[in-house]
Amino acid sequence: MRKKRIFIPQLENHRRTSVVGGCIRKKSSPKRPPEHSRIHFIGIGGIGMSALAKFYLSQGAHVSGSDLESSDITETLKKEGGRIYIGLHDASHIGPRTSAVIYNAAIDAKNPELIEAKKRKLRIVRYSKAVGEISKKFTTIAITGSHGKSTTTALIAHMMIAAGLDPTVIIGTKIKEFGNSNFRMGNSRYLVLEADDYAESFLSYKPHIAVVTNIDKEHLDYYSTFANIIRAFRRFIMNVKPGGFLVLNNDDANVLKIGMPLMQSTRFRGRIKWYSLRNKEVESIKHKLIIPGIHNVSNALAAYRVGQILGIPGESAIKSISEFEGAWRRFEYAGSLNGAKLFHDYAHHPTEIRATLDAAKNCFPRARLWCIFQPHQHERLSLLFNEFTSAFDDAHSVVILDPYEVAGREKRIKTDSDISFQLTLAIDKRMKNDVYYIPYASELAEFIKKYALPDDVIILMGAGNIWKIADGLV
Repeated sequence: MRKKRIFIPQLENHRRTSVVGGCIRKKSSPKRPPEHSRIHFIGIGGIGMSALAKFYLSQGAHVSGSDLESSDITETLKKEGGRIYIGLHDASHIGPRTSAVIYNAAIDAKNPELIEAKKRKLRIVRYSKAVGEISKKFTTIAITGSHGKSTTTALIAHMMIAAGLDPTVIIGTKIKEFGNSNFRMGNSRYLVLEADDYAESFLSYKPHIAVVTNIDKEHLDYYSTFANIIRAFRRFIMNVKPGGFLVLNNDDANVLKIGMPLMQSTRFRGRIKWYSLRNKEVESIKHKLIIPGIHNVSNALAAYRVGQILGIPGESAIKSISEFEGAWRRFEYAGSLNGAKLFHDYAHHPTEIRATLDAAKNCFPRARLWCIFQPHQHERLSLLFNEFTSAFDDAHSVVILDPYEVAGREKRIKTDSDISFQLTLAIDKRMKNDVYYIPYASELAEFIKKYALPDDVIILMGAGNIWKIADGLV
């Protein structure tokens, strides 16, 4: 078996900690990691940043980081050896021996920790660039798309683990099979990576296999126009290494638009694997898949195509895919209240809301279906207002909260501060059933306790902190 060596990508002229054949070995055996592997993360509690921090911790690096709020993610990082600062960012959080600072795309240039790092001339790396450096040491499978990339990444990783390929995994959600973690350190040359499309982050990667689930009007706060989104996805596809493969969704018109012209190109001829809900494998996957929804059948098909490229037998691939129990906050059962079933879901885009409600309706055809929605970003809600208005048609009752504001992401002036109320009115005009507006999430728990009935299905939906309410109730 070919030996694998992974270097902590810091400063080229210092001693390195390496992984040979998947086992950590050091050139010498100091009691502490080399001084150059002291890394500080600004915004370490983010789902992607924390996964990267766990990678460095697994390599023996000293990791510190700051975040505005404490969470189970930051608490886990503490237990794994990270030094975590909670509250307002401050220059003092960067230790005297820190050599590198990693920040995410939402961190403002005026951030005091970023300013301090520049002042001290430390190595400063954006999250996606840091992951890109690591990915060069692996055979990388990168999964992107406007929707479904976390679940598809998890399905691929689960399938590869079952096949004995033992990948390292960096993913934007927590997975039960990884010990409720968003990171897994493998023992092979493979890296399975969720490639975020926000702020062109995925352009930092040069994968051997690229999966594109779909392309939609998402992150318009950054891209401004849909043409810019298409252009970014096309660039991501062209980043695939020579001899690499594309796995593309044949059911998505926008993926077809950028994929079809490549069919006859010398570079990709015979190396594009399309998948579709019209494929012969659909019925077998549909009947065995645990996670609900036709959108997840599509995600499973993408994983199946990756398995074909990797030489995983079809029956084995379908068996492992069918055993996957689902990702954190993806139609995840939270518990019961007054006999009603409560679910978490991460959906925060109109397309995702429709897919989740359709799945719930099919799973519980006789239940009264509630959707309690916390919009994620004022700006997304404003830019896609009409699409949001029609996204809740499958729900019997809808509750709209005020938007969850993401630090560093809201850059435009708010001209309609009551936008959630306006959305409530627009949905009410469209629906025959009940629509409620509750401005404060703190009032939601009492509302649910008062109105939840036995056999109701209640989905607390959004990418913000609404999931904490469900956890508190059950």
